[in-house]
Amino acid sequence: MMKIALIHDWLVTYAGAERVLEQIIFCYPRVDIFSIVDFLDDRSRSFIRNKTINTSFIQKLPLAKKKYRSYLPLMPLAIEQFDVSAYDLIISSTHAVSKGVITGPDQLHISYVHSPIRYAWDLQHQYLRESGLDKGLKGWLAKWMLHKMRLWDVRTANGVDAFISNSKFIARRIRKVYGREATIIYPPVDVAAFTLKEVKDDFYLTASRIVPYKKIDLIVEAFSKIPQHKLVVIGDGPDFEKVKAKAGHNVTLLGFQPFEQLRNYMQRAKAFVFAAEEDFGIIPVEAQACGTPVIAYGKGGVLETVCGLDKEKPTGLFFAEQTVSSLIEAVSCFENATDRFNPIICRQNAINFSPERFRDEFSTFVEREWTMFQERLKS
Repeated sequence: MMKIALIHDWLVTYAGAERVLEQIIFCYPRVDIFSIVDFLDDRSRSFIRNKTINTSFIQKLPLAKKKYRSYLPLMPLAIEQFDVSAYDLIISSTHAVSKGVITGPDQLHISYVHSPIRYAWDLQHQYLRESGLDKGLKGWLAKWMLHKMRLWDVRTANGVDAFISNSKFIARRIRKVYGREATIIYPPVDVAAFTLKEVKDDFYLTASRIVPYKKIDLIVEAFSKIPQHKLVVIGDGPDFEKVKAKAGHNVTLLGFQPFEQLRNYMQRAKAFVFAAEEDFGIIPVEAQACGTPVIAYGKGGVLETVCGLDKEKPTGLFFAEQTVSSLIEAVSCFENATDRFNPIICRQNAINFSPERFRDEFSTFVEREWTMFQERLKS
């Protein structure tokens, strides 16, 4: 039987990349998993079917559990130390380094790319500014390290036989960075967990971890200037107090909420507001699964998951700039077009991103690539 190794960057939480991992394991239950570190708690291990994870030397380094990202300069070395020579098929799921695993000419390597290393490529300057590393000696060391990371990242792309991207947006990044084409397979969204509610209440919703690139501060500032519209914010994070200071009386910050409460607000909201530039963006799809239209910044993966007003059956609309004025204009546009949004159409659009669809497309792709690879070996 074909032996399969699954390489993941790091296992510390259950987020978007881990949802992809979960569905790959569903397709190939006997797969062996390799990860730079594994710090999942006992309650979070069910999605990997409680498998034993093969980890790197970084797992045992000082403070690795809390500071594993600080060991980024060592991660290329760590990923290259995994011995996968006994496997026929290697699947890497990566937004950082896992595609750099070393494989041989008789092994097929398929890489599902959530994004080329964001902070090493087009988001480098934003990352350095937000980390306070855009100046001084530490800044120059960080820039040198990222330069070396880019060289390594391009070199290791040669070890991948077939690329999969999680959106057309990321496929363009892959083409730009690696000079390779990628097949688009959208990641799985648990749309079944977000049930439809057709009757909406009179408030807008945003939900996210409150960190700079999510632009929650922009959303709060915009709604504070249009007090006739209510905004509910769900989520916590390092910028919570900064965002709270900008909130007007029409803005309610609830902090972290359990899933049931998040779903309840998402079902009742008249629209979900999303201001980040994401590679794919799971939560706008979850909102649509509840029958809730989306007001989103018109860049990134959201352009592929939300149908704008230019479509016959819209499920949301876009604003052109990450500015307060642009968002306010979008809210006004939404208010004037509410009769164009049908909750049932929103949910039907979300179902296009179900886990079942992902498993079918992914397994079909792998089988096709494996068959072609075997034919090449025989020729």
